[in-house]
Amino acid sequence: MNDLSLHAARLRILPPSCGPVRLIAVDGHAGSGKSTFAARLAAVLDDAPVLHLDDLASHEELFDWTDRLRDQVVEPLSHGERARYEPYDWTARSFGPPRTLEPAPVVLVEGVGSGRRALRPFLAQLLWMDLPAAESWERGRRRDGPALTAFWDDWTAAEKAHFSADPSRPSADALVRQLPVGYEWLEGPLATAGENQSVTQRDHSTPPY
Repeated sequence: MNDLSLHAARLRILPPSCGPVRLIAVDGHAGSGKSTFAARLAAVLDDAPVLHLDDLASHEELFDWTDRLRDQVVEPLSHGERARYEPYDWTARSFGPPRTLEPAPVVLVEGVGSGRRALRPFLAQLLWMDLPAAESWERGRRRDGPALTAFWDDWTAAEKAHFSADPSRPSADALVRQLPVGYEWLEGPLATAGENQSVTQRDHSTPPY
């Protein structure tokens, strides 16, 4: 069992936080590597379900999705029921056919703002992808190309406003930093006083964004 599996094992034995579910948030700036890390963590959690907040946000509501998350996801999971939500299609600019999310023992919520104040009471743990904003956004812009420059300009302004009003990093239980190979996992009270722990993952089939 590798080091990431050891961390996953610790997540499994946390007290449930949302009904029978241990809801784990993976937050961080856009482009910081949340999706890739969440996928790798989910894999060692026996393919735990992952909710991507890109599916709940929209062009008109980049960060105003709290009610949608509460009504469609948190509320049913808190009763041990299957969640049902309509993912947003960023190309068609409309919400699509419903998807379901099972009340598994561990469910990951991945996306910018997943550690927001309104969601924290339902979280078993908050993980923060610890890459500075400017570096994260540059990675995201390179990934998406010049066609989405205007979108990224709007996004970064909205993200700055969100984290200025509702920062997640100070409340994180752990900071996760991507290394050339694998991750570094920093734990402790509010992720500031923990011991550095290296987490090695050698699968680089997915770009680190």
